[in-house]
Amino acid sequence: MRHAISEKAFKGMGMEGSTARWYASLTRKSLEEFQALARRVAGKIPPGSDVLEVAPGPGYFAVELAKLGGYRITGLDISRTFVEIARGNARQAGVDVDFRLGNAAKMPFASESFDFLLCRAAFKNFAEPRRALEEMYRVLKPGGLALIIDLRKDATMESIGEAVQGMRLGRVNALITKLTFRFVLLKRAYSRSEFQRLLAETKFEPVEIEEGPIGLELSMLRGVR
Repeated sequence: MRHAISEKAFKGMGMEGSTARWYASLTRKSLEEFQALARRVAGKIPPGSDVLEVAPGPGYFAVELAKLGGYRITGLDISRTFVEIARGNARQAGVDVDFRLGNAAKMPFASESFDFLLCRAAFKNFAEPRRALEEMYRVLKPGGLALIIDLRKDATMESIGEAVQGMRLGRVNALITKLTFRFVLLKRAYSRSEFQRLLAETKFEPVEIEEGPIGLELSMLRGVR
């Protein structure tokens, strides 16, 4: 069981090309959600903080946080297309975010580089989840906070349907999104107990896990030596 959680059979490659551009267009419709999350995170960290978003995709959260000012923000994604899209979004918004190409299981950063780390809607797709957690711990400064927000494995299709309805998608995109949840994302997602077992193998301090209608939110602290 440990091996099954620590490594996944699929390769964890990022979305590229037209698929990535479709996803970027789809998630832009939820821009208010990214803005709300950016405001919430800004309330947790002081100005001047070093922030890392792991797997930022089109970069909407990082860009919205940068608009609030005073942070040094980096985004790391395995998809070349997403890195290009995110850099374009940052230029268009007139903000400075360092979007880079890289793997969450082998981050190109020095140890103890960041005060805060976010990984939203991506962790379930990592081929080496335990290694990714170890890397998150390594790049955080002592006292740093990591926040993982992702899908719950036990989310019902009824609750997913309500969430998709709130995304204000067209009929075709809504259907595609529901099918993706049912046949791909739920199969990759973690239950609360699976996350707990996985995190127990890391050095993170005791983890807070909050449950939402379709998701889990994990707050993980790197202790101060």
